[in-house]
Amino acid sequence: MPNVLRFDGLRVGFIRTIIDRPMFVIGRGCEAVFDLNCPAGPAEIRENYGFSRREIRQMLAVLTEDLTALCKAWEQIHGIA
Repeated sequence: MPNVLRFDGLRVGFIRTIIDRPMFVIGRGCEAVFDLNCPAGPAEIRENYGFSRREIRQMLAVLTEDLTALCKAWEQIHGIA
């Protein structure tokens, strides 16, 4: 999984073989999956394995702030751009 962003000790990335735009946030023994809803957003939680609601809200804020760059990274990783 290529990492495209790091924040608060968490890794953010995509799996190259999954085309429907899920983004993974991994760290502290937990994992969450988000739909970016590119290009306009908003990012939405799809699955959560262990993060608190507060952590998910913080992740959504970071993903929303960096949505344009994350969508561009997804396109580059999947050979669309």
